[in-house]
Amino acid sequence: MARRDRWKIRAWLGWYLAVLSLVSIRPGEAASPPPLPNIVIVFADDLGWGDLRSFGARRIRTPNLDKLARQGTRFTSFYVSQPVCSASRASLLTGCYANRIGIHGALPPNSKTGLHAGETTLAEMLRERGYATAIYGKWHLGDAPQFLPSNHGFDDYLGLPYSNDMWPNHPTAKQGTYPPLPLIAGTNVIEVMPDQTQLTKRYTSRAVDFIQRNKSKPFFLYLPHSMPHVPLFASAAFKGRSKQGLYGDVIEEIDWSVGEVMKTLDRLKLSGNTWMIFLSDNGPWHSYGDHAGSAGPFREGKGSVFEGGIRVPCVMRWPGRIPPGRVSKEPAMTIDLFPTIAAQVGGALPARPIDGLNIWPLIAGLRGARNPHGAYAFYYHQNELQAIRSGPWKLLLPHKARGMRGRPGGEEGKPAPYDQIDVGLELYNLERDPSEKHNIALANPEPVSQLGLMVERFRTELGDSLTRRAGSGARPPGRLEPADPL
Repeated sequence: MARRDRWKIRAWLGWYLAVLSLVSIRPGEAASPPPLPNIVIVFADDLGWGDLRSFGARRIRTPNLDKLARQGTRFTSFYVSQPVCSASRASLLTGCYANRIGIHGALPPNSKTGLHAGETTLAEMLRERGYATAIYGKWHLGDAPQFLPSNHGFDDYLGLPYSNDMWPNHPTAKQGTYPPLPLIAGTNVIEVMPDQTQLTKRYTSRAVDFIQRNKSKPFFLYLPHSMPHVPLFASAAFKGRSKQGLYGDVIEEIDWSVGEVMKTLDRLKLSGNTWMIFLSDNGPWHSYGDHAGSAGPFREGKGSVFEGGIRVPCVMRWPGRIPPGRVSKEPAMTIDLFPTIAAQVGGALPARPIDGLNIWPLIAGLRGARNPHGAYAFYYHQNELQAIRSGPWKLLLPHKARGMRGRPGGEEGKPAPYDQIDVGLELYNLERDPSEKHNIALANPEPVSQLGLMVERFRTELGDSLTRRAGSGARPPGRLEPADPL
């Protein structure tokens, strides 16, 4: 019997037993609501679409993520809102395009801005529903105490407040560029310049402990690994193990980390009621060459809105709710996770407008399910609207991009220079041309015109610095108060 048929039978049996239990309830008795699902999100940093075995990698072993994919669904057209750290994370946690809430690019150490206290995060929504919440890993939404996770709905936090390359020993950093790298617990610095060979293990240990401590209540575990963002470090157990050098070692250790979380859920008999999501914050940082990953068949990588920069690997598992062994090619985006999770747990959406929509029918593989968005927008830099996707069509708007144009990157942790790419008005059919090789804008004026109308709606609502438009729906970030004059 095929795996898909077995899943259908299990799903039917679950429905039948649920109906039977309702029928057996005595008059006047109320049915007990189903238990709230645990939510686990593992968010890798700079992992490419092609870096997992289930997405085509051949020289990196990812047995635990392969198992997750067999037991769940692979989403092969899953997007982040921007191809860079802070903006991508802001969208995941708030359900908003990052530029709507004033987050652009990658926030530096000692940033004067961060995630605004008035924005509702996924952790805050879930905590209101009685969830225990924790983050172990990279935050990167402001490093001042008022911006840290404990002020945005997380009960527990251990991690780096920004990217692990923002440190004095970075090979290309000028002296004095960065302060010493802090490891923070709660709002307190507990180590300065931590041993990065131990970061993945430390995050994993805290994650396992959190699950064990909260096994009797619903929990939200956010595990945003600091790697494979450069500089790369692997613990002694993984260093030299893969066929793809240090980069492969790092991925294999992240795969081990996912396996430890999965084994803990199995041991505590929590897997059946846990929605587990694995994805990356953007595409690979190609300028780092052998210390960067693969975008698979897609063009360019991190720092561009070509597919290699914004399309990421995504796997989701929730036994009995998300079909196993399935592949979904329908577009989806991180902004949709907040409202979709909220719908599944009975959580309230924020009072302020958000951009994501409930895509549960698509995730659950319901027959005929389609993405409810008219289009997705892709911004970069300081509010530049650079592309949109609608159905199979992707329209790139005139802007200047950076890329490697297929050239090899640097070696041993040092980057190679980028080329500047002058992007014009370009149209691609991603179903026929996922590598964005053939600009068909001139031959297809009708979709260009239709997409142009959608572009105008985004410009009106969110703004566009390329056309000097201010968005009517854009909100400011959180800001540090200026120091009192002496």
